[in-house]
Amino acid sequence: MIQDIFPERLDNAYRDAQPEGGDIVLCFERDRCAAEPEDGRLRFPRREMLGERADCAYAFSLAGRSFFLALNGTRAPEAFGRFTLHGLRGLALRGNADIFAVYTGYHLWKWYESSRFCGCCGSKTVPAHDERAMTCPNCGNRIYPRINPAVIAGVTDGERLLITRYKNGYRHNALIAGFTEIGETAEETVRREVMEEVGLKVKNIRYYKSQPWGIASDLLMGFYCEADGDTEIRRDDRELGYARWVPRKEIVLQPSDHSLTNEMMKRFRDGTERTAD
Repeated sequence: MIQDIFPERLDNAYRDAQPEGGDIVLCFERDRCAAEPEDGRLRFPRREMLGERADCAYAFSLAGRSFFLALNGTRAPEAFGRFTLHGLRGLALRGNADIFAVYTGYHLWKWYESSRFCGCCGSKTVPAHDERAMTCPNCGNRIYPRINPAVIAGVTDGERLLITRYKNGYRHNALIAGFTEIGETAEETVRREVMEEVGLKVKNIRYYKSQPWGIASDLLMGFYCEADGDTEIRRDDRELGYARWVPRKEIVLQPSDHSLTNEMMKRFRDGTERTAD
């Protein structure tokens, strides 16, 4: 999966630091990142390429390299002339630790961009210097990075797995997925999402593995479960364009191996969904 970057390691501890000339600065515009492939890795803008008034924040270190974020519209001076703006999913197909850095950086960047004003009094916020937080100088409110819990559900019926495709957006095979709502356990989210999307009851819900997924600021939690009783699919056609029971050996995987969804489909296809790594 995308976070499996051993022997490299992500160190997400907060530092009150600003980038120096050669430090990496991740530059995002909407859901795109400025980068160029080079010798099997990705090359990113450096601090020296940004203007004197560049607004940056420390993000994390990975394999001994410090990564910073360009905030509040800070851009490379040639409007990314040396770099191409790549969509995040397109970058994911390349595959290495730099992609994990991009996804995690994007998660933080979206939080910084959406936390510029206090949700309590509307005042402009400023960065805290003792931890990763935005603070309101007017009312003292502190805002911390948001992480959205969500589930991936591998619904099985004997030798068949329920495969879906979204009606819009991502076009490859997927599993039932959804965000945990107020007052729910993750297991209750599995039951509700499966019922809402395909009209099935499930039983024997068992946890498999989790994954950070910075594109949507998620922490994904994967579960396998079994159809309970009636297996007729009643698809929610507002959300899903496809939902079918697929035998193990006929499962078609996603084009990259970065997602928890793809790993769970592969595990079931290969008959190893009940074994640990």
